[in-house]
Amino acid sequence: AIHDESISPEFNATYYDPEGDILILEALLNNDPKLPQSNQKDYFSSVRKDLKVVEPKNQSSDDERPKVELKELLPHLDYAILGENEKWPVIIAKDLNINEKITLINVLKSRKKAIVWKVIDIRGIDPEFCLHKILLEEDFSPKLQSQRRVNPKIHDVIKKEVEKLLDAGLIYTISDSPWVSLVHCIPKKGGMTVIKNDENELVSTRLVTGWSVCIDYRKLNEATRKDHFPLPFMDQMLERLAGNEYYCFLDGFSGYFQIPIDPKDQEKTTFTYPY
Repeated sequence: AIHDESISPEFNATYYDPEGDILILEALLNNDPKLPQSNQKDYFSSVRKDLKVVEPKNQSSDDERPKVELKELLPHLDYAILGENEKWPVIIAKDLNINEKITLINVLKSRKKAIVWKVIDIRGIDPEFCLHKILLEEDFSPKLQSQRRVNPKIHDVIKKEVEKLLDAGLIYTISDSPWVSLVHCIPKKGGMTVIKNDENELVSTRLVTGWSVCIDYRKLNEATRKDHFPLPFMDQMLERLAGNEYYCFLDGFSGYFQIPIDPKDQEKTTFTYPY
């Protein structure tokens, strides 16, 4: 007969789940990873001491209605409301039956603190649980790039985005750094339309619906050691999904803001903008 091995008394059984470490995931989502590995305690305590913590200037409360623009959804999706007076909207599948919909909404309501609607509400992952390191190749030297001219039409776009991140405590100012990257604005393009060009001819084009502010980290990426196994292979994912009735997709809202960067590597992500 085959018997399951008993859990070591040194291991906290409340954080053990044979179906996928669900309790650890819940602790992660609620920003409460209480069990760093024993050999990491000293390291993480020193990291926490060095980690620069920037408190948001404006805190959001649970009773405050998030200002979320309800956009038109694809035909198979629908909005569900987690609060009263149309507060806390989320997107769910439209083809759920009434029991599935009620069950899903109840789960989302019970885990509402793990969901954010605004950048300022991002709690991030506790540095004792996870830190991002930027390891460089030995033959690369720091790159300091000077800010180029920016189209006056998008000055306000960049300024608004930077101020939003500063207010949320996700970035902070620094006086000097050996690494400096550039800010770019990329147009968000919508559907196709037909317009007249300078020669009064009808031509098809995509409408610009907005702008995405991004940092050009190509120089830093060239100097960074390559991770040869960053994501699981597709066949591995299919094996894990096989035989399951449901699978879920989670939208990692601004996920790159949720993993803190090691204090020793933060200066490598420095960027400049013309204000």
